Amino acid sequence: MTSSSALAGRIPVTRLTPALPDDRWRPKAYEGEVVPFRATVFREGHDAVGAMLVLSSPSGRRHRERMAPMAPGTDRWEAKVLLDETGVWRWYVTGFDDEIATWRHDAAVKVDAGVDVDVMFEIGARLLDRAVAEKARPAAARKRLSALASALRDREASVTERRALIDDDALDEFTTRPLARLTTASPEREILVERRRAGVGSWYEFFPRSEGARKLKDGSWKSGTFRTAAKRLDGVAAMGFDVVYLPPIHPIGVTNRKGRNNTLDAGPNDPGSPWAIGGPMRDGTAGGHDAIHPDLGTLADFRAFVRRAQALGIEVALDLALQASPDHPWVTEHPDWFTQLPDGTIRYAENPPKKYQDIYPVNFDDDPEGIYDEVLRIVRHWMKQGVKIFRVDNPHTKPLAFWERLIAAVNADDPDVIFLAEAFTRPAMMQALAMVGFQQSYSYFTWRNTKEELEEFLTSVSQETADFMRPNLFVNTPDILTEYLQFGGPAAFTVRATIAATAAPTWGVYSGFELFESVARPGAEEAIDNEKYEYKPRDFTAAEREGRSLALYLGILNGIRRDHPALGQLRNIRFHASEDDSVLVYSKHLEGRFTPTGVDDTVIVIANVDPHSVRETTVHLDLAEIGLTPGIRFEVEDLVTGDRWDWGDANYVRLDAFTRPAHILHVVRGSDD
Repeated sequence: MTSSSALAGRIPVTRLTPALPDDRWRPKAYEGEVVPFRATVFREGHDAVGAMLVLSSPSGRRHRERMAPMAPGTDRWEAKVLLDETGVWRWYVTGFDDEIATWRHDAAVKVDAGVDVDVMFEIGARLLDRAVAEKARPAAARKRLSALASALRDREASVTERRALIDDDALDEFTTRPLARLTTASPEREILVERRRAGVGSWYEFFPRSEGARKLKDGSWKSGTFRTAAKRLDGVAAMGFDVVYLPPIHPIGVTNRKGRNNTLDAGPNDPGSPWAIGGPMRDGTAGGHDAIHPDLGTLADFRAFVRRAQALGIEVALDLALQASPDHPWVTEHPDWFTQLPDGTIRYAENPPKKYQDIYPVNFDDDPEGIYDEVLRIVRHWMKQGVKIFRVDNPHTKPLAFWERLIAAVNADDPDVIFLAEAFTRPAMMQALAMVGFQQSYSYFTWRNTKEELEEFLTSVSQETADFMRPNLFVNTPDILTEYLQFGGPAAFTVRATIAATAAPTWGVYSGFELFESVARPGAEEAIDNEKYEYKPRDFTAAEREGRSLALYLGILNGIRRDHPALGQLRNIRFHASEDDSVLVYSKHLEGRFTPTGVDDTVIVIANVDPHSVRETTVHLDLAEIGLTPGIRFEVEDLVTGDRWDWGDANYVRLDAFTRPAHILHVVRGSDD
């Protein structure tokens, strides 16, 4: 049996991260993400140790990064690395006895105390002799170290002169090329780096059928089409969104069709819920998940819509809802895919207290292979039409193993395909979906509104689960209109958009948010006249002209996101103190070595989360967290208004919910940096 000492190694290296709670799955990042690699490295006694991170990129590039100690006494070490290549990276950490650091510490103490002075100088010189003998060390460095060894042995020089050599800059050579006799390498680990859109993006959701829809004189409706919906893309691009998410675009069932506001008595002009997938085509047949609703146009029209979006720098995300209306071809062709009740009927979908009589949920247990093959076929079909992003409806109601297998197969075909999990569910399932492959996840953000709630939530998603779960901070959906938005007025919409756009790299809005739509259906947490059950054309141009739109501000937010790389990171959010329980303060800081310009990028967000008040308070910044020396003065610029102020550790702010509920500040670098 292997002894515990063999497992530990001579210089133990433990608790490596990034890591998942379960090591059956590997952690992940996205292209351009700055990832903190950490390990616990220690040894017996008091001699110094060091840690080195060794990375191999998917193309075979090898990178060594000296790790720095974290909090004193924890034996935790860290190296931050920007992962700039997609694919699987391999890495490990080496712990070693840092002989030079041990000597420098001991020599300084003893020489200053007049103890073993010549002995300490000779020990140092011999260490340098060993370094000089290492042929792999650069010749110029070896020459400098040889001269330093001779100087340490020069007894004609004063002790003071030789004491200064302990701090000589030549010893910085050992930062990247340490001198060590005892080393231990950890087991090799992997981290998957996915394309940047998997971690960074601005999403906009709209119903194609509502764009260009018209009510006719007889009370019937003329549906919008992909051609009319394509005209909305210019407005979406003007607001800076780079992903357009479309609810299901397939034929809709007639049986048990829902009417306005989810009623059970649909009229002849009610279009039905797009999530009741499967219904009549123009030729009298029934179409399913691979078909397009005939009112929207043809497959060629959809491809033209995708091309127009791409020309504007927008990707199209398509809904993947694995369920069927009673009129779906699956119901007759594969009755074993559904749960038969004792009375001979098929069980319909439920999400208590909600009931979906127009939908049958799929039973994945009776023919799992047949269902898997069909869904894989459907996904590949839409991939051929130019779709590389799928927003998955209610994945937590399907087997976890199914998603693991499906996503792995799709990403083996095309690693650029992204799956977003719409799973407002228990943490265990939500996190497990991310672990098995989902690149993004909806989250609890929409229900976190107070300063305390937001600090707890954002800390969790940026620190505790960041190695595997990426939150998409949607501010609203067709099914979610929170009380905060119902009663908070325009200030609530402004604050929620500000936080969502700056606190995480991926965020989203559902159409109508920019128009401050806030009237709820009685007894429900959703907008009145829910667009799921009716056409809802909107006059965005008139709203903007009359000052009833947040569109300009959303465009400013997305512009700030593009201009400031610190906002493209998930793990770098840090919270600061304010003397008001309704004033949230956080920063996002990115060191210059990771930015395109080579200059530090720091954004500070200060938000009044009470949309009904004016708040005056003092905010206290931890300047070390934003790369500044505590106590200095510096200049900040409001990225929305252009105002500039002289700031320091403590700063007065006034946030009027009705005129300016939030500041987004950029730290202007000066001579003190």
